[in-house]
Amino acid sequence: MKVLLVDDHPLILSALQTMIHRLDPAVTVLSAENAADGFELLVQQPDVGLVLLDLDLGDEVDGFTVLAEMRHRHPSLPVVVLSAAERLADMVRAVDMGAMGFLPKRSPIKDLSDALALVVSGGVYIPQAMSGQVKPPGAKPAGAAAVADALAKPGAGWANGGVLDSKLALLRPMADPGPAALHSLSELGLTRRQAEVLDWLLKGLSNKLIARELNLSVDTVKDHVAAVLRALGVTSRTQAVLRVSRMNQQVAGSDPSSR
Repeated sequence: MKVLLVDDHPLILSALQTMIHRLDPAVTVLSAENAADGFELLVQQPDVGLVLLDLDLGDEVDGFTVLAEMRHRHPSLPVVVLSAAERLADMVRAVDMGAMGFLPKRSPIKDLSDALALVVSGGVYIPQAMSGQVKPPGAKPAGAAAVADALAKPGAGWANGGVLDSKLALLRPMADPGPAALHSLSELGLTRRQAEVLDWLLKGLSNKLIARELNLSVDTVKDHVAAVLRALGVTSRTQAVLRVSRMNQQVAGSDPSSR
C-alpha cells in the first residue's frame, strides 16, 4: 500500500513517515511539502491508496480548498485530514467535504493506527473526544465558538454550495438514539442497494456521482439517501458519517482483538 503525506513542515513529514513505518514497514510512504507536489505525485503514482492532508499548508494555501480539489480530481481516494487545531467546526466541515477522517496532530500513535485501519477498511475516523461533542436533545449545542468558526468563512468549500441554514444544520445536535441504540450497521435493516448508497455516501460522493457509480437516477439515489438517514436516525449526511463513525468505534472497542 502507498500513503501520501502532504504537509509543509519537513519535521512533521519525517515524524509521520517514522510512525507509519513503525506501524507497518511494508507501507510505502510518499511525501509532499505543498499541494502542487502532492497532486503531481498522485498523477505519477496512481496506486496511492490513502492521503494524509494537513489543513494548514501556509498562509497562501487554504487546506479546505486543497481538500475540495483533491475530492474533485480523485473522488474515490480516501483522504484523512490532519490538523494542529481541534475545532469541532473544522472537523464537521472536513467530513462534510468528503474527508474519511479527522486526526489532530497531537494524537497518540495508537489513534493514528486506529484511524488508518478504519479508513483503509472503508470506515470514517472521528476522534471519540470530538464525536462526543455532538449532544443529544436537551443538551447545549456544539458551542457558540464552534458555530462562530463555521460561519466566519461563508461559502468556503461546503460540499453542497453552502447556504446559511445548511451550515447551522450541520452543527445541530443529533437525535438521541435512546436505550435501544443501534450498535452495528447490520442492525439498520438496509436493503442491498441502500447499503451500497451508504458506502458511497461515507466516501463523500454527491448524489449525482453516486447515481453514476450505481447506474441509477439522481431521484432514486435521493430516495435511498433519505431512507439511510431515517435508518440512522439523523437528518444530514455529515451526521450520518458521525453516527457510523461512532458505531464503528463502539464495535472496535468491544472487540477484544482490537485491544
